[in-house]
Amino acid sequence: MPKHKSITDAAAKRFKVAKGQVDHFDSSFPGLHLRCSHTGRKAWGYYYRFGGRLKRMTFDLYPTMSVEAAHDAWRKARDGVRAGRDPAHPDSGGAIDFNAVFEEWLKRDQAENRTAHVTASRFREYALPKWQHRPMSGIGKRDCLDIIDAIADRGTVTMARRVHSHLHRLFVWSVGRGIIEINPLANVGRPGSDTKRERVLTDGELVKVWRAAERLRPPYGPACKLLILTGARRDEIGRLRWSEIADGLITLEGARTKNGEAHVIPLSVPTRTVLDKLPRIGEFVFTSSGHLPISDWTRTKRDLDDLSGVSGWRIHDLRRTVATGLQKLKTPLQVTEAILGHTAGSRAGVIGIYQRHDYADEKRAALEAWGAHVLSLVEGRAPGRVFAVRGTL
Repeated sequence: MPKHKSITDAAAKRFKVAKGQVDHFDSSFPGLHLRCSHTGRKAWGYYYRFGGRLKRMTFDLYPTMSVEAAHDAWRKARDGVRAGRDPAHPDSGGAIDFNAVFEEWLKRDQAENRTAHVTASRFREYALPKWQHRPMSGIGKRDCLDIIDAIADRGTVTMARRVHSHLHRLFVWSVGRGIIEINPLANVGRPGSDTKRERVLTDGELVKVWRAAERLRPPYGPACKLLILTGARRDEIGRLRWSEIADGLITLEGARTKNGEAHVIPLSVPTRTVLDKLPRIGEFVFTSSGHLPISDWTRTKRDLDDLSGVSGWRIHDLRRTVATGLQKLKTPLQVTEAILGHTAGSRAGVIGIYQRHDYADEKRAALEAWGAHVLSLVEGRAPGRVFAVRGTL
């Protein structure tokens, strides 16, 4: 049975075991112990936690290693653990670095998160370039604030708040796994406050953005046009697969939507025209490699701003612009929300439970009217009458 008391040289000499072995722990040096066996062998050892696991290393035999020398060895090993290095393997690069923990966190904590790829891209943009090879235990509050404050100082406070949230969750998970002892962001509030977005592009701005999209490198231009024509979310279009398009519809499973519910988007004539011109070079509709969907939206937005001269807006504002445009075209609110895939608002609560009408016909008519309106703006003519068109893609 383990014994706990201060180990002096005299005490170490007196330790004897009649059967098996016993660990005598030094109460002044946590984890340090002298393992004594019935054979008379006495060896210094150290228990410590590393990477969430309890580990043990052996120093040397007593009295070859004196009590004082054992204390020195303990201090060196303890300091190694605090620095993120495994003292049992000092030359193996045994530190648990930030990148390794980040990848494990993505696999174990973010596997069911539909926006995990967005979270990962933020880590790779803001945190990994600075911390990739740093020991996880060596990242402190000041390191975190340096990154968060730098993002906020650029005027992107909302992004700073999101990065804070991502980092906080990672550190909480790491504490729970025994990888680190303390969350460096504990008691550190998020910067600023969330700003409610109200930006809607005017008809003139929408035309400029559409024409800028025509000059973008493919396939980003057509993808931006579909965002304008459908009001869908950026990733719903950016990660669109050909298998999700059939019978004149885009059909997204719950795993592909923000609210976890399946969503159907009727294809208007202008939308089909855009899709018909795209080459099929893989499973994804919008792909540069043929293997992966497009993802460089930051550069795309910057190019749109440069080419259009329109500023102060975000890609997501296109959804609000579509919603506002549909309302101007006298589209009922319930139909607009159905087009956007919203489950709040008029479809929330009891109504959402018992009102299961999918508004399929109304959605198709509304998107045809919206598509015709957008083209009339781009072509500089008055919108004409919209006719429903049947067919498949």
